[in-house]
Amino acid sequence: MDKSPTLNLRDLRRRFDKAAERFDTADFVHAVTREGLFARLDPVLVKAKNILDLGSATGGADHALRRRFRPEHIISLDVSRNMLRQSIRKRSGLRRLSFCRSSHIQADASRLPLVDQSIDFVFGNLLLPFVDHPDVVFKEVARVLTKGGVFAFATLGPDSLAEIGRAWNTVDDFSHVNVFPDMHDIGDALVQSGLRDPVLDVDRLTIHYEDSAKLFTDLTNVGGRNTLQQRNPSMVGRKRFEKMRATLMESQNNEGNGVDLGLELVYGHCWGAGARPNATDYRIDASAIGWRRR
Repeated sequence: MDKSPTLNLRDLRRRFDKAAERFDTADFVHAVTREGLFARLDPVLVKAKNILDLGSATGGADHALRRRFRPEHIISLDVSRNMLRQSIRKRSGLRRLSFCRSSHIQADASRLPLVDQSIDFVFGNLLLPFVDHPDVVFKEVARVLTKGGVFAFATLGPDSLAEIGRAWNTVDDFSHVNVFPDMHDIGDALVQSGLRDPVLDVDRLTIHYEDSAKLFTDLTNVGGRNTLQQRNPSMVGRKRFEKMRATLMESQNNEGNGVDLGLELVYGHCWGAGARPNATDYRIDASAIGWRRR
């Protein structure tokens, strides 16, 4: 599932490290999608002894995961060390739930340091917008997920942040907003990775900002500013940034009353299929083998 432009992982990690202390002041979209994920899981039977919170950030889902599933072990995995440190600080206030073991791992979601079929439930809330190749992440999830285990995720669809992208297009030809895959491409990639029976749906969220400065502050505080390889290699400069902001304001139909930012939210869940056979292996149904009579 190719998409361009591409992310600079080193810059992405640095932005998340820098944003960690302020992340919880601006993670309201994460809260919306987290609740949306749990609501969609209501009819799904999930028995989860071992949970992987993939792209856990500061651990905003930790308490809800413990309360909902009563697992034996939760692994919080994130690419940012500072995000994990904030999560550990939060965890210290949950001593009464100490029956559940906790682990915090700094790692890339495309290379999970976990053994095959060791996880019963993988929770990925707004991780996928920050990876270049979701299909690689899906293959890793399929590898570590137990047979019948559940992978639940929320991500952004291609209509997200379109207002910002159009405003920047009037200023220069560099990439400023990532390109997000649509629901159908995500579903195809899930199946091709070895996960089964994906269920996906789309919702819309419009966020109103009285002033565009607050919009960009929030993006900074959740690590959502530009980390694309194809971005302007030099400083954008105040003049060009102000031109973009002015264009953004003028493009709104709010009679000068702030900015409406649209997000396309893609929700999905699917099941683990167990170990995949090696391409060189041959499997034969013993019941189909005939008897040779002498």
